[in-house]
Amino acid sequence: MSTFVLDSEAEGEPRVEVRLKRSSQAKRLSLRVSQLDGRVTLTLPRHASEDEATSFIREKAAWLRRHVARFEADMLVGQGGEIPFQGQMIRVVQGQGRKITLHEGQLFVPGAPERTGARLAAFIKEAARDRLTEASDRYSAALGRPFARISLRDTRSRWGSCSSQGALMYSWRLVMAPPEVLEYVAAHEVAHLAEMNHSPAFWKVVHDIYGPHRAQRGWLREHGAGLHKYRFTS
Repeated sequence: MSTFVLDSEAEGEPRVEVRLKRSSQAKRLSLRVSQLDGRVTLTLPRHASEDEATSFIREKAAWLRRHVARFEADMLVGQGGEIPFQGQMIRVVQGQGRKITLHEGQLFVPGAPERTGARLAAFIKEAARDRLTEASDRYSAALGRPFARISLRDTRSRWGSCSSQGALMYSWRLVMAPPEVLEYVAAHEVAHLAEMNHSPAFWKVVHDIYGPHRAQRGWLREHGAGLHKYRFTS
């Protein structure tokens, strides 16, 4: 797979790297911006030349820069800022004592301000483990299939996975999303314990143990990438 770089033409414009991918299935040039990490891929039919590809990219330059710019404006979490937590925007403020507490739409984080991000990351990961473990246990019991273990990662390519050995993996950032979205992802991955595919049979299992899920999938497509904008350490 080759790469084309669309350089900045004005101050403040993002530099865009476009991966070129050929496909025997493609009938036309097709651009895709990943909703998880902002990576750009141009799919080309077998017969298309690279000159056609670069001309197409330049034609779409303004559109590409608008979409890619969203992913470059990362926000470093700190005192006075806001982060999403369980689907709500929560203000981060200075706290007292030893523990982080949530009260009336505010997260009180004690300790030195320069440690706020690291302490919040630990708090969010612990909350994610609790919520995802509880949800996975519940859906696993409903399905009648046990899982082997749960792990949390900060993945950009997927929100969760299930191995053939029954190991579940989730992005800890799911606890930043609305609760029903976290629940859907847990049900989705647990359903793979019965169906290691995305066949109609798999989706029936998801529906049986969770219910309708179109809105939750749509939320992830539209808003999921935004959860990756929050940085907890510099």
